[in-house]
Amino acid sequence: MTPTATWSLATLEIDGAAVACLEVGENCYRLRESLEKVGYHESADVVSDLFDNWDEAKKALAQAAAEPHESLRAESEIRLAPVGSPGKIMCAGANYFRHLEEMGVTGATKENQRLFFFTKAPRNAIVGEGATVHMPLDTKAFDWEIELALVIGKRARAVSSEEALEHVAGYTVAVDFCARDLNKAPDTFYKLDWVAGKAQDTCCPIGPRFVPAETFSDPQDIKLSLSVNGVEKQNDSTSDMIFTVAEQIAAASRIMTLYPGDILLTGTPAGVGAAKQEWLNVGDNVVAQIEGIGVLRNTVQPPIEN
Repeated sequence: MTPTATWSLATLEIDGAAVACLEVGENCYRLRESLEKVGYHESADVVSDLFDNWDEAKKALAQAAAEPHESLRAESEIRLAPVGSPGKIMCAGANYFRHLEEMGVTGATKENQRLFFFTKAPRNAIVGEGATVHMPLDTKAFDWEIELALVIGKRARAVSSEEALEHVAGYTVAVDFCARDLNKAPDTFYKLDWVAGKAQDTCCPIGPRFVPAETFSDPQDIKLSLSVNGVEKQNDSTSDMIFTVAEQIAAASRIMTLYPGDILLTGTPAGVGAAKQEWLNVGDNVVAQIEGIGVLRNTVQPPIEN
């Protein structure tokens, strides 16, 4: 049975303005007004405002969802990134067994692999759905990677994997777009350039909504898929992760403190373009879907020249 959230959070563009919303079923409601109605008067102009006091905000959101009022839904709405302006975006690399296999790594076990992270610049990378993703300058190998993205809801520093999930506010869909050719630096001693390959402008669309962590009884049993121009490329489950969501949080929190609102991408399953040397072109439609969260649609645009 597909998990269903009783409520979720979204950010819509309405009449040219970003509006934070509480989503219940097929309807969206202004977030701040919905929370004020149930006596929550903390800042709620943007979704990110909620994470500094997530435990209290979550209770108020559940109460507000049971007492909805006038819907904002309009045919012309545009979904922006549900969680904007995270403090940081950390991304786990090479974290699915079958993905390692397709990239030529044989005999991988949890014991002979090391969890590693790279980062994306939040202000540059985060976008929402639609015609928002731009081809990087100078690349001829633009690739896709669907990922389950988690949002931190409670400060985490050197937490154990047993307690790590207590620090998750919720989840959203992300696509880690990357320039595979710019990622490589074979003539240098460092061999890989993670900034050039992974930290391009608009390279991290997220959406279409944020669902609370309670939506999933087990984050290691979630189906995710991605298609390009209607052709399925990725279809797998988080059960194929090498390091679990909890283990990733624990490891990341030993490198740097994780703060409320930070985003962690948890790796991609098999089916990336690099495995078959298939690349994205301007105009391609990329559709990423995670059960229990929804569908994120993006169309690749020309590079940003200036």
